[in-house]
Amino acid sequence: MVLLGMRSLENSTALRICLLSYRSHPFCGGQGVYVHHLSKALRDLGHHVDVVTGPPAPRLDQHIDLFQLPGLDLYNPENLFRMPSFRELTDPVNLLEWLGVSTMGFPEPFTFGLRACRFLKKKNSSYDIVHDNQSLSYGIRSINSRMPTIATIHHPITVDRDLAVKAARTFWAKIKQLRWYSFIGMQKKVAGTLSRIITVSNASKHDIGRDFKIPFERFRVIPNGIDTDLFYPISEIKRENNRIIVTSSAETPLKGLRYLLEAVAAISAFRSIKLVVVGELRQNGDIESCIRKFGIKDCVTFTGPIDSDAFVRQYAKAGIAIVPSLYEGFGFPAGEAMACGIPVISTTGGALPEIVGAAGILVPPANPKALVDAVLTLMDRPELAQRMGLAGFHRVRERFTWKRAAEKTVEVYRETIRDYHRL
Repeated sequence: MVLLGMRSLENSTALRICLLSYRSHPFCGGQGVYVHHLSKALRDLGHHVDVVTGPPAPRLDQHIDLFQLPGLDLYNPENLFRMPSFRELTDPVNLLEWLGVSTMGFPEPFTFGLRACRFLKKKNSSYDIVHDNQSLSYGIRSINSRMPTIATIHHPITVDRDLAVKAARTFWAKIKQLRWYSFIGMQKKVAGTLSRIITVSNASKHDIGRDFKIPFERFRVIPNGIDTDLFYPISEIKRENNRIIVTSSAETPLKGLRYLLEAVAAISAFRSIKLVVVGELRQNGDIESCIRKFGIKDCVTFTGPIDSDAFVRQYAKAGIAIVPSLYEGFGFPAGEAMACGIPVISTTGGALPEIVGAAGILVPPANPKALVDAVLTLMDRPELAQRMGLAGFHRVRERFTWKRAAEKTVEVYRETIRDYHRL
């Protein structure tokens, strides 16, 4: 009977897919982008997709069913670290979440997995495959014992932890960072129990396999797509040769923004330059401190929150896009800039060379001088900048589509289902 069921499933055109994502902000962070586009692309191929998520809810296609599991959402910036009610804390999972946050941890992957496990028990055998978007909770391990389960790991979170600990200035600050990232131990254990893991680049495959001690043959590399309906060239807007755009204002050391600020300061000493940062400036944070230290307040503009139309228009005005990250598991900012036809300067951190290829200038991470040289090269050679912008545009259209990502994901789903039923 099992063999008959496997044969029937193998020949069917549609799968019933449950896509899990513990925190999927619709407008910032790669996980929300991933859930939105992959779920739509899977449905466009004819599959049934349900998305199960914690807060905040992702932005989904209208035909995708969303099941949002209630949680405490203690990191909600509109009500940060609120005190839960007594009634909320009578739920054991809520209590675990509150205790984790109260002791400077990040319990959301763990508690979301418990809630997802509880949700799927009620659904019985409603799905052919469960796809976890990087929570890697103990609850995911429990789900995997009852139905075929696969996970996407976008990049090794160990890199974030190591950089954050290194950047911490005091012993106590290092302890706080280690506590925050303590969920990694759980993720390593759970990832090791899965027969297949999807990741988005060869760099991520290598680094996750090394740090999580998972054999490389368990990985399937499926690059993300770029939304070319959202990111595209606007020819009627004139580019400003000395205008640079960067799309991450994150304070985390991983994003490398301080090195770009240092490069801008060096150039501004003898040349007019503008840096537009898409995002908000955190008051009294490290980035604001760097801007004051380098004396470049008049050269740097933060856009604050902007909608997609304004985002694309910012790309259209800029002469150069820069991705100064020390590490990226994929590199949406590079791909999105390339889709807009803008020349890209990127570091070689993580997967960025796989995305940019020969369509941009690659420099070593954490190297302001290399950034200065690359910026001046493109400013002084507008014909080279134009060629690179065009090459990047074509590279994205040819290599990074969500349809292609969904097709490859379905292949891995079927492989995982076959593996599950053989055990």
